[in-house]
Amino acid sequence: MAMTHHVTLAELDEDKVTPGVLGFIVFAVMALAVWGLMKSMNRHMGRVEFKEAAEPDASGGPEAKPQRG
Repeated sequence: MAMTHHVTLAELDEDKVTPGVLGFIVFAVMALAVWGLMKSMNRHMGRVEFKEAAEPDASGGPEAKPQRG
């Protein structure tokens, strides 16, 4: 019985759970990965050239008529 009553310097409250150092490291790695992916996406989106198609002719020509099919 004497072995079960050890006094610790900081009592552990079993109702409080913290992620600890490992949780912080995992969160930091994930944050760095997201930052890197966003930076890469911005770089790739900057290289995209989008050319808008011309609007259909409003004069009533054959291009303006919708085709049923």
